[in-house]
Amino acid sequence: MPHADSSYFGSANGSKAEVYKQVLEQAQGLVTGQRNWVSNFSNVASLLWHAYAALPAPSSSVNWAGFYIRRDQFPSKTATSEANVKSTLWLGPFQGRPACQEIRFGRGVCGAAAEKRETVVVPDVLEFPGHIACDASSRSEIVVPILANGETVAIIDIDCAEPSGFDDEDKKYLEELAALLAESCDWS
Repeated sequence: MPHADSSYFGSANGSKAEVYKQVLEQAQGLVTGQRNWVSNFSNVASLLWHAYAALPAPSSSVNWAGFYIRRDQFPSKTATSEANVKSTLWLGPFQGRPACQEIRFGRGVCGAAAEKRETVVVPDVLEFPGHIACDASSRSEIVVPILANGETVAIIDIDCAEPSGFDDEDKKYLEELAALLAESCDWS
């Protein structure tokens, strides 16, 4: 199947569960035989972007979908302490407006999820202490860690321009996607 066909989700008639199942199926097809996280995350960011656009509100109000990667997954010639590179996320493939390039573990929603190694769902980012506002129009957010050998190696970050944009169904399927990506990529 041509890769471009993977991002066709039809009209907003499908249920959220049906669209997420299609995302998982298409992601599995796109990552098969490709272990590079840059390629895999790029395709999956596009899948997510098109999937949310095919759903009714609030899902259709997703304004950012992408990834942050733990810094030690990037080749670097700069001498830095191991603790520093394992506690910093760098911007990875995404769809949406330009974003923060570096986030420390424990800072904002992304850093909290990375540090806790668990999904964080925020119904109203204006009420989240220490929220990092990369896009002022974002009102809700879900961040799902991607774990390899029990450590956060990356995170899935999805922002929505409406409050309460995410629920347990989003959490369930995005955690399945995170597990697929953890298994489908090579991590150093």
